[in-house]
Amino acid sequence: MGHKGQESRPLIRSTTVLGVIRDGKAALGSDGQMTLGNTVLKHSTRKTRRLYQGRIITGFAGATADAVTLLDRFEEKLDAYSGRLERAAVELARDWRTDKYLRRLEAMLAVVSQDRALIISGTGDVIEPEDGIVAIGSGSMYALAAARSLMKHTPLSAREIVDESLKIAADICIYTNDHIVIEEL
Repeated sequence: MGHKGQESRPLIRSTTVLGVIRDGKAALGSDGQMTLGNTVLKHSTRKTRRLYQGRIITGFAGATADAVTLLDRFEEKLDAYSGRLERAAVELARDWRTDKYLRRLEAMLAVVSQDRALIISGTGDVIEPEDGIVAIGSGSMYALAAARSLMKHTPLSAREIVDESLKIAADICIYTNDHIVIEEL
């Protein structure tokens, strides 16, 4: 629970999105399951999107309508800042935290370019993991653990790591399925 005056955010339990950068290549993928409470509504929802002339891939976890709103805003920021990923992410996070309408949106974004991987949250955080792996959603910790192990112990490509890690998450997390969509740069 939050402190008095703070809004508490619900745990985002709707998907798994994983992005990996390895050897100058980036891949980001997600499962396709859409849930409402404890009911599966759809098995093949697309939760990834290419932005800025196909040079950036983003994925979302959370409420679909909220995520689409954020993706549209993020795309505007990328255009405004000439595709500079970190600057666009910081500006989106600032707006997200301070704008009364955006602040109510329940979603997170994972974003990759060929050389950067970021997580953008509604609390105003822009996180750039040191290992080039981003993971969001209900199965994110399972996919993240698998991806870190595969990065350390195999020569698999970024795409192969995303695929295998999402499959592992799908085997563990009830909010994640094995209808996987992967985009690659």
